[in-house]
Amino acid sequence: MTDTGPPVDAKTYTLADLLVVMARLRDPETGCPWDVKQSFETIAPYTIEEAYEVADAIMRGDMEGLKDELGDLLLQVVYHAELAAELGSFSFDDVADAITRKMIRRHPHVFEDPTRRDAFLGSGLWEQIKAEEKAERGEATDPVSILNDVPVGMPGLTRAAKLQKRAADVGFDWSEVGLIIGKVEEELAELKAAIAEGEPQERIADEFGDVAFVLANVARHLGVNPEAALRGTNAKFIRRFQSIEAALAAQGRSPQDADLDEMDRLWNAAKLEEKADKQDASSGKNE
Repeated sequence: MTDTGPPVDAKTYTLADLLVVMARLRDPETGCPWDVKQSFETIAPYTIEEAYEVADAIMRGDMEGLKDELGDLLLQVVYHAELAAELGSFSFDDVADAITRKMIRRHPHVFEDPTRRDAFLGSGLWEQIKAEEKAERGEATDPVSILNDVPVGMPGLTRAAKLQKRAADVGFDWSEVGLIIGKVEEELAELKAAIAEGEPQERIADEFGDVAFVLANVARHLGVNPEAALRGTNAKFIRRFQSIEAALAAQGRSPQDADLDEMDRLWNAAKLEEKADKQDASSGKNE
């Protein structure tokens, strides 16, 4: 008799099942020792990491991977909700209720008055509703600044662009991208000067931060997501460096066996090959 292995579980699990699983994992007596020890603070880094994994799957066009990564991200929400429920603060149902109410409240042109739908994007209605929500929560009693609620935990380039967008909304902005390019050159000159003059590392880091900040502003004016652009460049660097490794491996060698000039030539060859591939792909689309 042939062993066909364990029976396939044909059940399709639901969100309700996931909530039960999470509660079991957190049970102090019968749960997983690792899960029982976790807190908001220890889980938060995983939450951020999983959000990046979702973005990565989207960028790669990997739909099967996206399904899995969205599940991992959903688990993070379930995890935090379970932690809060144990403290008696709120439950997952409260989270779902709150976001549903928020979406309905912020889309009156969909759920209340469809005649306002066409004018919604340029109406400022979304910002107005958000401001009213803050006032209701008492946040208006804090020192008034439109920058106050831009999360500190955001990735640096994203937060820079967000801060710049907030300032731009009240008129504090460059009138054209060419002027910002000039500012990039100015900040680069200051960084070069700090390096040449042997300034302390703190000063050099400060000047570098200025360059990164103004580059985020260039991205915003060009309609480019700076984080996505940098992820794309990271991926490009990986492809090209791995091409160097592959070319050397074909000779029974590694990067440690090559000098910079040779690796630079291989890098340029990889660039030319990528450009040729893009041109071939473009020609194929036009045929």
